[in-house]
Amino acid sequence: MGRKTKVALTVGAASVAAWAASKAVAKPKPRLQKEALAFEDPVILADCSKLNDVPSLTMTAFSKCVELGVHGFAVDVRLTKDEEIILFQDELTDRTTDFSGKVCDYTFAELQQADAGYMLTDKDGNHPYRGTGEQIVSLRELLLVYPQLLLVVNLRDSPDTYEGSLIPSKLWRLLEESEAENRVIVTSNFDEQTDRFNLYAQNKVATGAGKDEVKKAYSVFSSKFGHLYNPRADIFIIPEKFGLFRMNTENFISFLSKVNVAVYYEDVNDKETMSKLLNAGASGFITSQPEAMLSFLQHVTNS
Repeated sequence: MGRKTKVALTVGAASVAAWAASKAVAKPKPRLQKEALAFEDPVILADCSKLNDVPSLTMTAFSKCVELGVHGFAVDVRLTKDEEIILFQDELTDRTTDFSGKVCDYTFAELQQADAGYMLTDKDGNHPYRGTGEQIVSLRELLLVYPQLLLVVNLRDSPDTYEGSLIPSKLWRLLEESEAENRVIVTSNFDEQTDRFNLYAQNKVATGAGKDEVKKAYSVFSSKFGHLYNPRADIFIIPEKFGLFRMNTENFISFLSKVNVAVYYEDVNDKETMSKLLNAGASGFITSQPEAMLSFLQHVTNS
């Protein structure tokens, strides 16, 4: 037996020993069940920032989706100059309204003067909602109007900005005032934002994994040390693929479910994708085609 072979066998034996030792002492802590995630059947949430025929994140969009029977909404939020949390995806107002500049440069009252239907065009290039009185909506209003629905609230402001540093505490106070702690999921691409929010919420509100937590979980899942994973979030809201990695497998969903982490998939807009993910064990879907997805889910449930 050559020297290289002996070294390889020694390293392999050491790896097996390390795995066995960690397996013996590891005690992963599953997440405590959150009321916001206590659904028996798969959940359909409307992404009202991507609907094709109504202005993004307006009461017209929400009303239409409620009539269809969605379980709730996935919304992006930002903080205004006077520290009101509004439903708004982009940082710049001129990407969605007839105003120009950053959201954080305006008060909520000023932003309500903007035409939120200004940008939407139909297939013929017309602007059917321009000048119809569509307004930017506050999160406070949405919580008040639809107290029965589930909301995924995505914190868009970077933690490195002034408004981003404030919004976790502002959101917690709003949820407390609205008594909405049990029907909201708070998430952000920045794990730091959900960590900051949880300093106030103290695990009373369901939180979603950011990019770093998703990468960490998948890395551990792909290794032999998945038994060491302790989740920092209650739910993963993820695409089917994250970079080069497939997030849509039954094994990955099962890995997360063992530590009581739910998995919702975003941008699910066709029946084939939904069917595949349902079979894999997905708990929910975020879609810009809620009517078609609700119809298909009802068909699958009744068949």
